[in-house]
Amino acid sequence: MTNSTPPQKNADRVTPLSRPLSILPGISVKNRLFKSAMSEQLADRNHVPTKELIHLYRTWAKGGTGLLVTGNVMIDRTALGEPRNVVLDEESDPSLFRKWAEAGRQNSTQIWMQLNHPGKQIPNFLSTEPVAPSAVPLGNGLEKTFNCPRELTQDEIVNIIRKFAWSAAQAKEFGFTGIQIHAAHGYLINQFLSPHHNRRNDQWGGTLENRLRFLREVYSAIRGAVGKDFPVGIKLNSADFQKGGFSEEDSMQVLQTLQSEGINLIEISGGNYENPSMVGANVRESTIKREAYFLDYAEKARARLQIPVVVTGGFRSAAAMEAALTSKAVDMIGLARPLAVDPHLTHKLLSDGNHKIALKKLTTGIPSLDFMAMLDVTWYEQQLARIGSGKPAKPNMSAWASVLKTLASVSLLSFQRRRA
Repeated sequence: MTNSTPPQKNADRVTPLSRPLSILPGISVKNRLFKSAMSEQLADRNHVPTKELIHLYRTWAKGGTGLLVTGNVMIDRTALGEPRNVVLDEESDPSLFRKWAEAGRQNSTQIWMQLNHPGKQIPNFLSTEPVAPSAVPLGNGLEKTFNCPRELTQDEIVNIIRKFAWSAAQAKEFGFTGIQIHAAHGYLINQFLSPHHNRRNDQWGGTLENRLRFLREVYSAIRGAVGKDFPVGIKLNSADFQKGGFSEEDSMQVLQTLQSEGINLIEISGGNYENPSMVGANVRESTIKREAYFLDYAEKARARLQIPVVVTGGFRSAAAMEAALTSKAVDMIGLARPLAVDPHLTHKLLSDGNHKIALKKLTTGIPSLDFMAMLDVTWYEQQLARIGSGKPAKPNMSAWASVLKTLASVSLLSFQRRRA
């Protein structure tokens, strides 16, 4: 059984969601729906795209979404956030990336590659010594599964910047239509921005200007590699929601700096592994009513920016999405988990102004187990695997089934690595 396009109530309905958006002269997105990055975990053992990953993006492209952002593609195969991350480096097979890009461009769709480096957010079964701006371990119980990082040297920082640029140039060559820099959710660039995680006393740390230097250098190198007429966007935290971390005030200054330097689109998110606000942790009741987790921040940012702004997290109904666009708080609506449950959701939202999707609360009833298995992430990865295999998503899959599958997978991987 495959995922088929659903019947449409009114395919010609004109709404704020259906209007195209210009990104650069001659480059536009056909509608205001933006598939935000999700971890797919659909690379093979060599960390290149599989046929399942390619099929997944072809399905999403046929589903009508205007812009698809890939799950985080790592720029260095020695620094993986998860076991089956895609990696784009000198050892990667170009043919499979070309097929991935071609699948994502179907149906006049934009497909942007998200580039990332995890920094210290690498599980200890993948790395005994991760790297970070400073030797500051993750907290909130994560120190049990993530090793304390080693501080990056100057030469290593410069080399990572070079890798970002190299991967971006290859993505353009392979047919991806844009790049998104992942500077959110506690990964390496976000670690540099955070005064909690970045305690350096050289040109890469201390003041916001210094903490921002790494991101500016990454962006500058990428821009130099792809040219001024190729879209480059960024995913940035509104805040880390962590004591002593990257603040809303810092974030506003970063946005304005990036705009002045030519970034083409900004996606707003928030949180990190220690405080996962991006998946709805500690959300206020007023936020739930508006659906979008970071809409208040977006409204403030929108008043200072001229480039497109995207908010991801919380949107569930066509009505709330249209209201956010009409209010001018955002220019695009970011969707992630809803598209993992229904890859054709965009068709339904565009054709029916009353359409909404409900996502169930995921829990085994044992919070520590949910946290250890990263249930809010892995359950959705398993949905993506089903779609990639040509099966329908399974919205009623139990939390217990997901956790058991995750633990079995991690145990198998750890065993294989011990045997290697």
